[in-house]
Amino acid sequence: MNLARMFFVCVLVVHSLALSQSGFNVQLRLNFDSADETANLYEGLSGNPQRIAELRGSQIAMATTGLIVQKPLSTADLTASLQAAKFNNIVGEDVFRMREARSRVAAIKALMERCKRHNFGQKVVSTVEQLFPEDTRISATMPVYFVAFGHHNIDAYVRRIVWNGNTPVFVDEGQGELTIVVNLSKASTYHGPPDQQFIELLTVVAHEVFHVAFGLHQDSSPLWRRYFGVHRQYVDDLLELTQNEGIAYYLNLVQHYRGVLPHEWVQQLPYSISLFNKSTHELLSPQTSPQRAGELLRGANLSGSHKESYGAFTGMIIARQIDQMFGRDALRETIARGPFDFFGKYIEAMKRDSNLPALSDEIIRYVSVQRDK
Repeated sequence: MNLARMFFVCVLVVHSLALSQSGFNVQLRLNFDSADETANLYEGLSGNPQRIAELRGSQIAMATTGLIVQKPLSTADLTASLQAAKFNNIVGEDVFRMREARSRVAAIKALMERCKRHNFGQKVVSTVEQLFPEDTRISATMPVYFVAFGHHNIDAYVRRIVWNGNTPVFVDEGQGELTIVVNLSKASTYHGPPDQQFIELLTVVAHEVFHVAFGLHQDSSPLWRRYFGVHRQYVDDLLELTQNEGIAYYLNLVQHYRGVLPHEWVQQLPYSISLFNKSTHELLSPQTSPQRAGELLRGANLSGSHKESYGAFTGMIIARQIDQMFGRDALRETIARGPFDFFGKYIEAMKRDSNLPALSDEIIRYVSVQRDK
């Protein structure tokens, strides 16, 4: 064995020991059954529509599509769509987008092959783990179902599921099994060759896994339990959402742009920060109705729109500034200490650099008072 090979093996052993001793014990259990069989069906090689429709991944994708299009969908509906796709005979409404998926079957299979061969699950977990403090203690195993059909707006999502046989029942926070679904049909439309699509998909799934891991950390942390128990104002909900979504989107920014803001994002900064400041003003007011508060909180994280998602975008900017000015350990520290530390560190950054987009005096006072308690 040459020295280079020996060094490589030693690094692998040390890395393996480090992983086994880490308190960040998140594992992804990948299931490609639905995507595999559906892709073969699209090619006309094989595939039993009834069997594919009954697979767990297919069932989750079917039920989620039904929720989005606000139409009850059954296994019989999915079977009929798969039957039509098998013989390239899709007519009328195509709620599962199989016509498009069938036309991209080669790209779907190429991306799926990379996910199988390039240790997709561990790469996702390693990407997320780097953002958590070393003393984090969380443990979870999440199934990840890969499918090759579904609503055209969604590439990956998390559901909480209780299984009734092979029928998924979607349940609320604190119940069921956390489950990730990846729609390879949508992911195969990403720009670039399969290797670039693989990185894009890894980033998208890492974003979702971050939220799951952050939620588990919050559940196990006395500080976070106190935050949710004591800080019950609407503005407190916004601060938590902004940190949670902001760090997740910063993870995307690092993966895609090495932390450098694209020009158009720089241009929209004043708008997003202004909207954040206006919203916090309303949420701090006792005159704000629950309905209006709900509108503001939903608007803070509108899927698919950076510009309108003022909370997620502002949080990404704050996370980026903390990481670049104070270092990665400071950003990890905010995950342990919560929103007042997250915003407090940005307020400190504003004092050092007057050119940073400014939070309002009102939210600065609120954060400063709460942080000092």
